Amino acid sequence: MQTNSLETAAQTIEAPRRGLLAWLIISLVLTLLSLVIWLVMAGMSVMAFDSGVSAEAWTFVIIVWSYPILPIGLLIGSWIAYRRRRNKLAAVLSGLAFAPPILFFLCMTITSFGWYAMYLNNGLLNP
Repeated sequence: MQTNSLETAAQTIEAPRRGLLAWLIISLVLTLLSLVIWLVMAGMSVMAFDSGVSAEAWTFVIIVWSYPILPIGLLIGSWIAYRRRRNKLAAVLSGLAFAPPILFFLCMTITSFGWYAMYLNNGLLNP
C-alpha cells in the first residue's frame, strides 16, 4: 500500500517538470534558430571593414561574433539547473537565452515607427 502512495507522489512531483522540459526544448529550438540568423549576420559583419579599419568596426565585429556566448551559456546553465531540480532558475535562464533577438526586433520596430511618425508629422511623407 505504501509503494502505491510513493508512486502517486512521484507522479505529482514529475508533472510540472514535463511542462518545464517542454519549455526547455522550445527555448533550445528558438535559440538555435536565432543562431542560424546570427550566422548570416556574422558573415556580413566583416563588411564593417569596407571603409577601412577603425575602432568602431572592430567593436561591431567583436560584439556580433561574441553573441553566441550568451545564449549557449544560458542554455547550458538552464539544463544544469533542470538537472539539479531548480525549476524556476531553469525556466528563467532558458527564457533569457532567446530574449536578445526578441528585444532587438522590438527595438527595431519601435525605432521604425518613431522614424515614420517623425517624418509624417513634419510633412515629408504627406502627399
